[in-house]
Amino acid sequence: MRIGTPRELYTGESRVAMTPDSALQLQKLGYECVVEAGAGKAAGFTDDAYRSAGVAVVEDAAALYARADVVAKVRPPEASEVEHLRPGQTLLSFFYPAQNNDLLEQAKGRGANVIAMDMVPRISRAQKMDALSSMANIAGYRAVIEAGNNFGRFFTGQVTAAGKVPPAKVLVIGAGVAGLAAIGTATSLGAITYAFDVRPEVAEQIESMGAEFVYLDFKDQQEDGAATGGYAAPSSPEFREKQLEKFRELAPQIDIVITTALIPGRDAPKLWLADMVAMMKPGSVIVDLAAERGGNCDLTIADQKVVSANGVIVIGYTDFPSRMAAQASMLYSTNIRHMMTDLTPAKDGKIVHNMEDDVIRGATVAFESEITFPPPPPKVRAIAAQKPKEKIKELTPEEKRASEAAAFAAQTRSQGLMLVIGTALLLLVGAVAPASFMSHFVVFVLACFVGFQIIWNVSHSLHTPLMAVTNAVSGIVILGALLQIGSGNWLVVTLAALSVLIATVNIVGGFLVTRRMLAMFQKS
Repeated sequence: MRIGTPRELYTGESRVAMTPDSALQLQKLGYECVVEAGAGKAAGFTDDAYRSAGVAVVEDAAALYARADVVAKVRPPEASEVEHLRPGQTLLSFFYPAQNNDLLEQAKGRGANVIAMDMVPRISRAQKMDALSSMANIAGYRAVIEAGNNFGRFFTGQVTAAGKVPPAKVLVIGAGVAGLAAIGTATSLGAITYAFDVRPEVAEQIESMGAEFVYLDFKDQQEDGAATGGYAAPSSPEFREKQLEKFRELAPQIDIVITTALIPGRDAPKLWLADMVAMMKPGSVIVDLAAERGGNCDLTIADQKVVSANGVIVIGYTDFPSRMAAQASMLYSTNIRHMMTDLTPAKDGKIVHNMEDDVIRGATVAFESEITFPPPPPKVRAIAAQKPKEKIKELTPEEKRASEAAAFAAQTRSQGLMLVIGTALLLLVGAVAPASFMSHFVVFVLACFVGFQIIWNVSHSLHTPLMAVTNAVSGIVILGALLQIGSGNWLVVTLAALSVLIATVNIVGGFLVTRRMLAMFQKS
């Protein structure tokens, strides 16, 4: 079978669904690859690069649709492109079936099978195919870069001979994939970053990235905002009022606002209202990543940059991933390739459209002249109820002191018993062993005792670096063993050789662990 990628018709779209690298991987699955001339030019992939990767280049879209059994695109197809589809042909692209019902009916009428990359379920197994997350990650990063391009100051604070420059304050609304990418980028540039999300469980994630989570003075915040699948749900009127109240409090302090809030199947909620824009300082920037769905800001106009009456810049671009076309194409084409891998279990170049597979079924919106959207709800496995844990009784201060005293007494008794036994063994050995042996034996016993006490009290988190220190001890063991190999006693030679072997294994393992440990702190 052949996989083909046409040139995108949407105005300003620079991404491409197949790169030369992804084409090589698709060919390993048994497919032939076809691309329309100029399809990858805007993303930096020439026709010659495709030819070098073994991809056939055709002159127009009609020829591509005629040759391809599978068509991979980025944007939802235009009506004219759907007319090229034939019965049994498979289309992979963003499709947004809830908003494009007419397009879905048209695809059904053509008898084509449609896999919507925006409908890939949000489950662990499908992360490698989650094109929405791939594009949202780029959008969040690019939003901060775009804000910096329009912001007239540094992100990080500086103290110079010319004066002190305060750091920029950035507020990110919505901590999904795009929001977290924006938080990471803004923090890395040195800005003081705040973030808000209706799902309080993401607070720890936000704070781990160096940002400050904005809490509301709302008693039911722990119960409001979270929906299934990792998305946000519509908030209650009371929650929304507290939310807007907090945003009005923050507006005069914030230099850059990045909004990412979306609710599946609905228009974007209005979160940054006109009065909040009016409170902001001149030169402040708002980047609205929800502009395509109406925007989170009252002043947002899709695909435009506007300036408010008080000098606040409101950016409503909807093509942030396309502005990083090369990177976006690499990630999206990888998502397509992973989807094709699941569709080709035998790697023989033939699609097996398994509608029993949760991922394939969830993403398929049209199959065999039938509309299969919306998908059935995910299968939920019943989990046996766990027995409630018995509450541990809290001890009173007197009981704690008594318990500690009893534990100390027990430890003292055990240590005293060990000391008596050890002394008895030393005396017993000393009665029969020569004096030269006893001097070495006493040092050995003391070394074992002291070493045990030191290692036993080391925290578990330090055991890995501690292994590196044992390399030095193993080196001493090897030196001693090598000196004994020249002995005339076969038993001594055997034990010395065994010591060299064991110590060598320990040294090699220690250096390997140390190398891996140090590599964790390197960027490359």
